[in-house]
Amino acid sequence: MNNDISLAGLKRTDLEKLSEVFRKHPAVEKAILYGSRAIGNFKPFSDVDITLLGEGISGSEFNRLFLDIDDLMLPYNVDLSLFSSLSNSRLREHIDRVGIVIYDKNDKQ
Repeated sequence: MNNDISLAGLKRTDLEKLSEVFRKHPAVEKAILYGSRAIGNFKPFSDVDITLLGEGISGSEFNRLFLDIDDLMLPYNVDLSLFSSLSNSRLREHIDRVGIVIYDKNDKQ
């Protein structure tokens, strides 16, 4: 994983809005961008794939996170997942390889 968000085609203000949502949910430890936006081969209307790490993220909290992100009315479709729930080993490897950390609870920002 890396932290190079410069090629992802996301506005800094949108990333800040997403981070604010994640901060409101203390169980979220990290949010990782993956897929075409992390690789850099996205199209203008490509979705934004984000997976979340956090031991205490319950199903109801995940639903609240999804709704909070939807309320931001971002100009992209955000595809949200829990890393711990991903059973596809190739997808997990892809995230480990190219994922970009866009939020880390332990970073003081």
